Amino acid sequence: MKRTSVLVVEDEVIIAKDLSLTLNKLGYNVVGTCITGEEAIAMAEEKQPDIVLMDIMLKGEMTGIDAAKEIRERYNTIPVVFITAYSDEDSINRVNASGPFGYIVKPFKANDLRATIETALARFREEQQLKKENEMLYMVANSESKKNTLYIKTDSKLIKLRIKDIVYIEALKDYVNMFTVDNKYVIRSTMKGIQDKLPSDRFVRVHRSFIVAMDKISFIDHARVILENDESVPLGGLYKEEFLGKLNTV
Repeated sequence: MKRTSVLVVEDEVIIAKDLSLTLNKLGYNVVGTCITGEEAIAMAEEKQPDIVLMDIMLKGEMTGIDAAKEIRERYNTIPVVFITAYSDEDSINRVNASGPFGYIVKPFKANDLRATIETALARFREEQQLKKENEMLYMVANSESKKNTLYIKTDSKLIKLRIKDIVYIEALKDYVNMFTVDNKYVIRSTMKGIQDKLPSDRFVRVHRSFIVAMDKISFIDHARVILENDESVPLGGLYKEEFLGKLNTV
């Protein structure tokens, strides 16, 4: 049976060696160690490990969080678990904001390390399987007109929606809420995943957490978009110019 391959990113040489030794004793295959974020990105591409253990604080300009984001964007097939010496609320919030598959606080025991790695791998495999299922469902659903119909998977059901009934979409952590004229659906997806399935001439991103239907907008009031159902959503500065450019104004 193939051993799980691990890339260790830790700028303290003694800690890196001890961690590698512990991983080997636990039955993992350490494919490399490095001390900077730049090296981590390059080695992730070269070695294609099953998982990366990434220290938050690294030598050089790039933090472990920066490197993890880059690895996730470039190679969305490698989960990252953070190693940190800090367990305060601010540090944990910074870690969580980068979308990790787990983190472990130094010093840690071998059993804790194993549990963290296996939990991260299980969650990653689940996400990858869900992604494949969603792609397959979308392919089946696309036999009908993409412009008029959207199929969503919720509560183990494949539900057909008329795109014209969608009012807005709101992002949560790992899910999105899709609000229609008379219902609400909770969908496990990213905002980008949803946006890619909607016609760009009929829907627009107005905030990092909101997409709205152009034909459901009543008016724009400063930093808010008011919809026909009297719902109000924020208008983010990063999206304002593109949004206003899509409006037919006089």
